[in-house]
Amino acid sequence: MQISEAGISQRLDTWPVARLATRTTEGRLHQVPLVFARSRGRLWSPVDGKPKRGEELARVRNLRANPEASLLLDDYHSDWTQLWWIRIEATAEVVQPASVDDPEVSAAIRALETKYPQYATVPVLRSPPTLIAFEPVRISSWIASS
Repeated sequence: MQISEAGISQRLDTWPVARLATRTTEGRLHQVPLVFARSRGRLWSPVDGKPKRGEELARVRNLRANPEASLLLDDYHSDWTQLWWIRIEATAEVVQPASVDDPEVSAAIRALETKYPQYATVPVLRSPPTLIAFEPVRISSWIASS
């Protein structure tokens, strides 16, 4: 059974984490969890101020080489009547704005700050400012019960 459009919308606005799948330049799959917020029809994920390994993240390198991405939101319960998932096939764009005053970028940052109170103490963006914008191409879903 599919999740209703309203149910998908509600989960996209409130669910705290998604799993991102990309492909390396060698064609291997690469998966990582990430935070995201919806703004102006796209999903946005920052390269934020949490500690990172290395300079450019693998997800950013992968998406520069191949912008096809898959995002998975899911909820597992021991009560299997509560299970659900949403898969979003998307085209991704690595955005390194010259200014965070750009209206689309500032709206995305506000959406991330609103969704994640942790950004009150952790910078939403580190230097250089980098976000990933996901343009949904196809959304699939499943829910155990309506």
